[in-house]
Amino acid sequence: MAAVVKDAYAAEDPADRLARDHLVQPWPVSGSIGAEARGRILEGDGIYVTDHAGRRLIDGPAGMWCVNVGHRRREIVDAMAEQAMALSYNSPWYTTNDPSAELAARLAGHAPEGLQHVFYTTGGSSAVETALRFMQFRNNVLGRPAKKRIVSREGAYHGSTYLSASLNGRPRDHDWMDSASEQVLKLSCPNPFRRPAGMAVEAFCAHLLQEFRDLIAREGADTIGAFIAEPIMASGGVIVPPDGYLAGMRAICAEHDILFIADEVVTAFGRLGDVFASEQVFGIAPDMITFAKGVTSGYFPLGGVMIAERLFEDLRRSNHSDAMFAHGLTYSSHPIGCAVANANLDLLEGGILDHARTVAPYFQQSLKALEALPLVGEVRGLGLMACVECVADHVSNNPLALDLEVGKRIDRHCQDLGLLVRPLIHMCVMSPPLVIERGEIDRMREILDKAIRLTQDELVREGLWRG
Repeated sequence: MAAVVKDAYAAEDPADRLARDHLVQPWPVSGSIGAEARGRILEGDGIYVTDHAGRRLIDGPAGMWCVNVGHRRREIVDAMAEQAMALSYNSPWYTTNDPSAELAARLAGHAPEGLQHVFYTTGGSSAVETALRFMQFRNNVLGRPAKKRIVSREGAYHGSTYLSASLNGRPRDHDWMDSASEQVLKLSCPNPFRRPAGMAVEAFCAHLLQEFRDLIAREGADTIGAFIAEPIMASGGVIVPPDGYLAGMRAICAEHDILFIADEVVTAFGRLGDVFASEQVFGIAPDMITFAKGVTSGYFPLGGVMIAERLFEDLRRSNHSDAMFAHGLTYSSHPIGCAVANANLDLLEGGILDHARTVAPYFQQSLKALEALPLVGEVRGLGLMACVECVADHVSNNPLALDLEVGKRIDRHCQDLGLLVRPLIHMCVMSPPLVIERGEIDRMREILDKAIRLTQDELVREGLWRG
């Protein structure tokens, strides 16, 4: 047996061996931690990537919800190189740079009225962490040290830092990890597909809003500092809330002086057709908006928080003019990242946003046809993000009777056929680059259809599903 393993390692690609011997991958399991080689992607072009085996694949997840303008955009590469030659870095503690100031003004122009300030971070987790730390700082300065708890939701995902991860509402995220759970209150997931049997969607929405009111009455508004919500729960399975839900939650927050933080790390920068979706798509003006991913289309690590002017006005009027928001990052306002983001915005404003709005209805309509397959319980989404959720049957909608690796099975077949999807237990999620065309959407649907049929056949053969 040892000789077989040794021979296998000897035949291994050198890059795979280096990864397995030295690279710790994100979200590893203990059985393979520090000894894992995942499939390598060698290059990208437009909506496609090429893997180590030479397969050209449609990049269904756009990397990780982020390669919005597509791979290999010369405009972004040139902006990156030019800025690196002009100024590669400056300390944000006592200097600033032109690209960051220009980008801040452009972002404020797209944000809801009043959200005119930007604090830059290095990604989505640090953006959420910044928003929460600002809430805590503000309440300390305003003499409300108890008003610090954060309301999140079951099924949510908000990051991997200690405080942001504490907000996550997926059980597997907490099984083996510590968290600041004492600071977080959880509400139900606003998933219409999983609403109680016999309950109308409108009644489900009213139930969710009442749940929030009841939580505030029980815990006390003077102990709750913020409510955070993804407008669409991305990693939770592309959960689109009922109509009126976000507006209702926003109104309740305003009534009780609870900051509404819209986590737009996924939904911003064209994913739903606009630079920010909160107001344009859902009709709400949050107190803060967190962003990352699509701000640079994944070409450079950058994130940030849009913050309402009124929150700063409260601080300026306080009796603690010397109180310091002692929070910052070495790479806040990074000049190269901000230059890349400006070039990315040029592309979005120059036609890609219009294209995304035009092609999104066709994307949703095309994938919806997969609901005809017995394994598929629901296809849902909005804009250019979608989820295929598999179920054991269409009466109970129970995923637990299935092989919980069904998403990975579908993804494996998809890759053999020319498509990457992101498997999430019994679901597959997609968020392709915004430059995708109708013919490429057709190809995605065809591959998914065949991959799901192949998976159905496997499950039946193995006695895991009756069909």
